[in-house]
Amino acid sequence: MTETAEILTTKVDLPGLMKVLGHNLYSTPSVAIRELVQNAHDSIGRRRLEDAADFEPRIIVRPDPANGQLIIEDSGAGLTRDEIVRYLATVGTGYTGRLRDAGRDEGLIGYFGLGFLSAFFVSRKVELFTTSYQSPDVGWCFSSAGGERYSLEAVPARAVGTKVVLTLNETFRSLGDPRVCGDLLRKYCCLLREPVHLDDADSAPINRPPPPWRLQEALPTVRRTRIEFDFVARFERRFEPICTLPLRGDGPARGLLWVQDGFTYGTTDNRNVSVFVRGMLVSRDARELLPAWAGFCGGVIEADSLTPTASREDLQRDSTYEAVAAQVAETLVSGLAALPREQPAAWRRVLMRHNESLLGAAVADDRLFELLADQLKVPTSEGELTMPVLRQRSKGRIHVSMGEGSGYEEVLFRAMQMPVVTGTRYGALPFCGLHVERRGGEVVRLGTKQGDATLFDPVSVSPAVQARLDALLGREGQAVVPTRFAPAELPVVLVPDREAALKRRIEQDEADKRITTALLGLARLYTARIDGEVVARLYVNLDSPVIDRLLHDDGPAERQAAVVVRAFADLLTDRREGLVEVDAAAAFAGLTTALMALIGAPTTAKG
Repeated sequence: MTETAEILTTKVDLPGLMKVLGHNLYSTPSVAIRELVQNAHDSIGRRRLEDAADFEPRIIVRPDPANGQLIIEDSGAGLTRDEIVRYLATVGTGYTGRLRDAGRDEGLIGYFGLGFLSAFFVSRKVELFTTSYQSPDVGWCFSSAGGERYSLEAVPARAVGTKVVLTLNETFRSLGDPRVCGDLLRKYCCLLREPVHLDDADSAPINRPPPPWRLQEALPTVRRTRIEFDFVARFERRFEPICTLPLRGDGPARGLLWVQDGFTYGTTDNRNVSVFVRGMLVSRDARELLPAWAGFCGGVIEADSLTPTASREDLQRDSTYEAVAAQVAETLVSGLAALPREQPAAWRRVLMRHNESLLGAAVADDRLFELLADQLKVPTSEGELTMPVLRQRSKGRIHVSMGEGSGYEEVLFRAMQMPVVTGTRYGALPFCGLHVERRGGEVVRLGTKQGDATLFDPVSVSPAVQARLDALLGREGQAVVPTRFAPAELPVVLVPDREAALKRRIEQDEADKRITTALLGLARLYTARIDGEVVARLYVNLDSPVIDRLLHDDGPAERQAAVVVRAFADLLTDRREGLVEVDAAAAFAGLTTALMALIGAPTTAKG
């Protein structure tokens, strides 16, 4: 810096700043109630710290719909004239933040000195009447419209504490409705320690009873479960809990998790997490604190060490946030692991309602896999089966179909009386793969060259036999492959090449619009190794007596029989599979003509 450089002070456009902070800091006007109740709560905490005299802590919120007003009154420390000027009327400076910085927080919530600005968001006029415990004979009245300027005058003293009167804007008069106000208080303030009353001090506090994890006395299991279920009902509107899991471990949080009773599928995400910091709601959508696989769970978490954003509507993603997420995941895993032993009936309901979601969970966590490996069911062509049953039925070789419909696998394996796993369902293929990796066996992915090779071992035949099969049964783009498989009564199986289908989809211009350049490049590296010329393989069973007859005789009957065999293969192929184009009408027509020729009857068209 040169000697001639000027040192200047940054200027603040106060009207502009007040507009931004008062009207844009918060996403919803309802937070004004939260912020003002928070200020009242902190004032009571401050009085406990600084005033040795006994007092009755209370916060009273009085909606006044007739006058379009909302009144928040507390029995806290109150404010002196100097404190009004220094803290209340100075943006970004708060007495609570000063106490917390000094290590004297005692459950104080506020920090930034911005909460009072929310009053100007919803009001055309804000009045504050206060008497400090430090000068109980003097009262003060603060009044402002808009927040940029204010009046301050001495008034007769009132009981120690503060009363804030909001004369609401027409747009936000609903905040003065008792029902609306009560719902918001129960939403934001239900975990505050100081009693919060609606309308008058004689009404029952809206933040009672306390959350289950604050209960000191030992309770019978049935009663504690009832208390926990009643607590969950205050936060879970769509589902009922199957079971509850109190937050465990030495992490920074306390709270309660639960498993929802609604049926879920792999992509279902009903995670429902509310987070409270120092008793005040910060977020009702903190779903990222639950593992991604836990789409069937909810929770209420209280963690004083979490750091809210300035608007107190979200949380900073810092090391404490990660520690809470780890604590939540640990509670879920250990809690689910204990359920079969402690609550077998609840465990059976969890398995029944969330089987598919748990397939993904088991792959994501080793302990869950060990718990679930032999209890979860995978979708197969013969219904849902556990892995022990599937392994027994398939002799240790797990066949997985990656097709979108019921194709050749259903025909072939039904004849073999062997189930096929529906690999397109969420979690099925990874779960089977992990199970085989841990418990032994083999996964065969049908519709791929490698997978089909385990079913259909190619048989070397003479060029003349190959030419005969090609002539009788071949189609353009389809390879005719001589092989042997069971049962012998099944003469042919038409298998779409799903790898070739993938290659075709990737290379279509339309795919370029949906896939990013980087992902498209990776996909093309894979599909470059795939020969897309052959779109399907017709496996011909040389053990079939029909095929044997076709190879050894070449009369009119055999040629008609070949038409029947080919039509049979076409009609048993799912039209959604791969690139195989099946003209069902033509196949039925050819089948009818061939059968009529075989039985020696003329074909007639009906019109």
